[in-house]
Amino acid sequence: METLGISEETARELFQDHASYVYGIALMLTRSASAADDITQETFLRAYQKYAIYDPTRPVRPWLYRMTVNMSRSMLRRQRWLTFFGQTPEQGSVPSIEEAVLQLETNRELWELVESLTPKRKEVIVLFYYAGLPLPEVAEILGIRLGTCKSRLHAALEQLRSGHHPAAFQRPSLAAKEVIE
Repeated sequence: METLGISEETARELFQDHASYVYGIALMLTRSASAADDITQETFLRAYQKYAIYDPTRPVRPWLYRMTVNMSRSMLRRQRWLTFFGQTPEQGSVPSIEEAVLQLETNRELWELVESLTPKRKEVIVLFYYAGLPLPEVAEILGIRLGTCKSRLHAALEQLRSGHHPAAFQRPSLAAKEVIE
């Protein structure tokens, strides 16, 4: 591990402290357990490789989440191209956590509404409600201004409310978070 610029102990702590959230964000963005596994692995591998240039005065969570969101975006782009060219993107054969969540009637409607959001709005919803991050961190992770982040959150909530779902969005999590963890 030392050759990657990070001690084994630091790498272990980083993974233990953040792996479940990284996986959860990847799962909610990609809707695939196998893709979320791959993204989680790649996120931590990249974090270990880049740890030497990481600024320790800044929080590590937004840094990891930004990598997770970027890798999720890349995977979704690749899947769209594969689908466009007639290939089926790989799906996990084992029922995913998402499938367990969707089986719960109270969460299914909400999940369908979240899935109908544009990717940019969905990212803000996932990071703000699922990950429980404050809006300034969400904006930093996504590489956008705070005002843009607030606008996307507002637009996403309006779109979700217009779907006639009775659930009100309250911090710190979507109803699905408890099931996923």
